[in-house]
Amino acid sequence: MRIVSGKFRAKKLSPPTHNIRPTLDKVKQALYTKLQFQIEGSSVLDLFSGSGALGIEAVSRGANKVVFVDVNQKSVDLTKKNLSSLKLDGTTEIQVHKSDYLTYLETTKEVFDIIILDPPYEKGFYLPALEVIHQRKLLKPEGIIICEHLREQELKQNIFEVMDIKHYGSVSLTYLISKQ
Repeated sequence: MRIVSGKFRAKKLSPPTHNIRPTLDKVKQALYTKLQFQIEGSSVLDLFSGSGALGIEAVSRGANKVVFVDVNQKSVDLTKKNLSSLKLDGTTEIQVHKSDYLTYLETTKEVFDIIILDPPYEKGFYLPALEVIHQRKLLKPEGIIICEHLREQELKQNIFEVMDIKHYGSVSLTYLISKQ
């Protein structure tokens, strides 16, 4: 696992030693290439952060604020370890929360430019998360949500507009925006 671009490019991150599935570098690269003009100065939520790799990529590319949320203490510890391995200069506000995703979404006062949803594929967390994000208006009007999921697992929702879907082997990224 490594950071694919930005000021920490090529920096290796500690891989998970517990039961989480890290996003492949080629998928990370594709995601951030698509978002390249939206990252700098943005506020990013890395929900189900796992190792923190997706949110750390946003830090590397100049996000103003990145919030990492995971319910698993080992994931929270790994995210903190990976963040501490960087030479952070304080230009990005960073928060790491150990919390259930719904509890965090239902209690946060933050509003985000970019929300990354990469939960355990088989758990069915996408729709409840999207519903709360919509109800609580946690996505800025011009914001974007990226959902990583299995290719055969179509995201069935009518809350947000599908901007794009990209496939990378068995994994897909679905890009959602607010309905106009």
